[in-house]
Amino acid sequence: MDYLNVKSILGSIVYSAIGVVIFLVAYKLLERFLPFNVDKELAEDQNTAVGLVVGSVMIGLAIIIAAAIH
Repeated sequence: MDYLNVKSILGSIVYSAIGVVIFLVAYKLLERFLPFNVDKELAEDQNTAVGLVVGSVMIGLAIIIAAAIH
């Protein structure tokens, strides 16, 4: 393996870790600011609307993170 491949792999790992941390922080903020318990609504009540909101937020974040990395 040459130096460029190792550098690319390490960069991918670092950016992936940063992305995961941002997703976790965003989910915790979402739980904090929504007026209901997100985990209860998703797991116990199987609320599809809450699932769509959480999924939409995550997709929006993914687009922003991908644009920032590129």
